[in-house]
Amino acid sequence: MADPITGKFDFDADARMAQTVTNGPRYAPLTLDEVSPEGHEQVNAMRTAFNIPEDRPFPDVSLITLRHPGMFRAQMVLGLEIAARGTIPARERELAILRIALLARAPFEWCEHVDIGKAFGVTPEEIERVIEGSSAADWSEHEAALLRAVEEMIADHCMSDATWDTLARTYDEKQMLELPMLVGSYLMTALQQNSLKIQPKGPGFDYR
Repeated sequence: MADPITGKFDFDADARMAQTVTNGPRYAPLTLDEVSPEGHEQVNAMRTAFNIPEDRPFPDVSLITLRHPGMFRAQMVLGLEIAARGTIPARERELAILRIALLARAPFEWCEHVDIGKAFGVTPEEIERVIEGSSAADWSEHEAALLRAVEEMIADHCMSDATWDTLARTYDEKQMLELPMLVGSYLMTALQQNSLKIQPKGPGFDYR
């Protein structure tokens, strides 16, 4: 069993950027004209789900993964269930995703969810605390347990009894069932984005 990283995760950010970003992406984004009919169904569904106007460019990361429209559809179904219809509060979801992105050393996912997290009320001070991990001061008992759950599931692919019991005092059954799926989904996405060398919009692992 690997011990969970509950404090600051020290790694060479520049070396990780070179590994997961330099000379990427490994596949070029499709143009919308190149997207298959099955892919266009997913484009339209995503525009509707996230209120993306027709005149707004479609994200490059989606236009890359639409090279496999069936997989894109499956990812979108799970993503919508977690993000659009999920029972875990959005701010808490984003705190968890930021810790996942950091532990996965995933620069694209990190940059995306710094912006998304801020939109859902995550403050710069809380982002700094996410970097410091579940053992950082000033988390509530619930928030510390949430981050600890992420750290345990990534390290050992299981949540400990103590962490489960703490979260179960404030989360209901649906939320407890949802949390491992949230961690697995965003870890899966990090694996894909790192390996495809998707280009982050921001300066890597900085958050300012």
